[in-house]
Amino acid sequence: MDAPVSTPVSLYIQDAHPIREAMGFVQRAEELGFDAVWQADSRLVREATVPMAAFAATTDRIKVGSGVIDVWTRNPARLASLFSTLDDLAPGRVLAGLGAWWDPLAAKVGIQRDKPLRVMREVVEALRALLRCDGPVTYDGTYVHLDGVELDYVHQERRAKDVPIYIGATGMKMMELAGELADGVVLNYLVSPSYNADAMEHLAVGATKGGRSIDDVDRPQLVVCSLDDDRGVALDAARLLVTQYLGQQPHIMAASGVPSELLEDISKVLTWPASHDEVLAASEHVPDEVVQMLCAAGTPDECRAKVAEYVATGCTCPILYPLGDVEATLEAFAPT
Repeated sequence: MDAPVSTPVSLYIQDAHPIREAMGFVQRAEELGFDAVWQADSRLVREATVPMAAFAATTDRIKVGSGVIDVWTRNPARLASLFSTLDDLAPGRVLAGLGAWWDPLAAKVGIQRDKPLRVMREVVEALRALLRCDGPVTYDGTYVHLDGVELDYVHQERRAKDVPIYIGATGMKMMELAGELADGVVLNYLVSPSYNADAMEHLAVGATKGGRSIDDVDRPQLVVCSLDDDRGVALDAARLLVTQYLGQQPHIMAASGVPSELLEDISKVLTWPASHDEVLAASEHVPDEVVQMLCAAGTPDECRAKVAEYVATGCTCPILYPLGDVEATLEAFAPT
């Protein structure tokens, strides 16, 4: 069963490949008709906006999104400057994906993630106002404080920036905020299609609060895709990533219905940071059915069928996170 032909498809880039190699993947994705590429701030390995600029500068059509960057380490004025700069490089092709980050990483670098819903609301509102470029912005919030701030262009055209704002949401309160406030939501990876049904309900609640419909909210979704003609190879590759997230981001796993006993077993031997050997040892606890519940893993046909499940449960554009052979994944999901 293939994903519907009318459904756009995007590519997700993490830190598994050198940036120049990733640039080649993005160029190939553009040739094949992919809609966008999303680059994450990946732990403390790769900062997102440098590769985003590289991707934007070496392509002509494909959209380039931050999928996602946190709202704590760049204040709204700097976020506005950042996305304005990227829009100068690739007008109309930049997508601003923002997230609330995660612990223990945030705590380890001195960030106390207090009131994440309030902070996200204020950052989105302030960022949107700054990107309109229609005058100084004053904002006196709990977290955001702006006193007559604007993107003070002198040598370039002062124009509104066409940069849609997406919220990366996992919890249902953040999902409602995205439905109310954002242009779109970046639905998380390593969740089950059944999780999407709950997410759609909460997005709809938020959309209604914002005076609109859920159909007005774009809903791209990260999907781990481990594709190989040998399904055992594909499953084992995905198992390692699933194991890492079971130990380091159990809130995502719990949201998808992963048994608490498995989460407890993994947490005893795995946290952040973890070595490859530790992840490998912990992966022995993770059964095939959990891997396939959370990923598109297996043969090309199995992967396409799983991605179609996410589309059927509310995703508007799968964002494929390829494990293994990136070229084969691009070819398997090519829209054209």
